[in-house]
Amino acid sequence: MADVTSSIFGIHAHALALRQQRLDLIASNIANADTPGYKAVDLDFATALRQATGAAGAAPLADTPPEMAGPRVATLAELDEIGRRARFERDALQPALDGNTVDSQLEHAAFAKAALEYRVTLNLFEGRARALMLAITGQ
Repeated sequence: MADVTSSIFGIHAHALALRQQRLDLIASNIANADTPGYKAVDLDFATALRQATGAAGAAPLADTPPEMAGPRVATLAELDEIGRRARFERDALQPALDGNTVDSQLEHAAFAKAALEYRVTLNLFEGRARALMLAITGQ
């Protein structure tokens, strides 16, 4: 079913899931701003999206001719794994004496930007859903 959703909504299905992962990581950084030894992490969204849209693996349906199969889409489990591989430790601008590398102001700014990017992707996703509903209902 994930393949059907991804093929209908295209890249937006992958982007939305990866943007959510990035928001979760940044929120975790903010929550651990005072945790000794915590290292700030982020997600390389561009690399993760490139890997998700070019994911190879499962074969198309048995009755689908190869020339009509279209591009391979990643499942939610594959997106989680891709997101894990695309994580990196953010360089510390001013690490704390306790080893914590979270800069609260930087994290809040990154969260605001990531939330805006998530909303833009969600708007594109919703636009596609509205277009499909219009095509189905004819109204």
